[in-house]
Amino acid sequence: MDKGLIHVYTGDGKGKTTAAFGLALRAAGHAKKVLILQFLKSRMRNTGEVKLARKAGIKVIRFRDQTSPLFDPSVKVSDLKKSVQEAINFSIEIIQSGKYDLIVMEEFNNLLFKKYTTLSALHTIMKARPEDLEIVFTGRGAPKALIEMADYATEMLMIKHPANYGIMAREGIEY
Repeated sequence: MDKGLIHVYTGDGKGKTTAAFGLALRAAGHAKKVLILQFLKSRMRNTGEVKLARKAGIKVIRFRDQTSPLFDPSVKVSDLKKSVQEAINFSIEIIQSGKYDLIVMEEFNNLLFKKYTTLSALHTIMKARPEDLEIVFTGRGAPKALIEMADYATEMLMIKHPANYGIMAREGIEY
């Protein structure tokens, strides 16, 4: 890859993570070095996509102590913000290292949308990014500033979802 591009997958519909993992698998299939950084997913079990990504040689890092208050009301936002900032600092070091061809910042858009981090952190990430690094940001609520920086911006629109009819997330389909 000569110049890495910026991808944004956002919206309230299903498919953001699936699209990012699909791109990661495609890149790994062409011997690219791929890293997936998962924010806000510390309490999730090993999902099907993570299991497959690891089998394909993709490194996946899930940051500890990061669960959305939406899923656990006992989460203290101040503690979450501290954990997020530590994870972002760690991410910046990895981004600057130049070790990867593609990095997925899963659920990063939510960090901005829910104000667990700031646009300043996003700008720091972008400044740290080597020119040849392809980077993907997923999650609901991508801010206009990120969409304007992006080379690809895709919004997943929820038209219908089984959760609205009481059907819970299913192994192998939603996770």
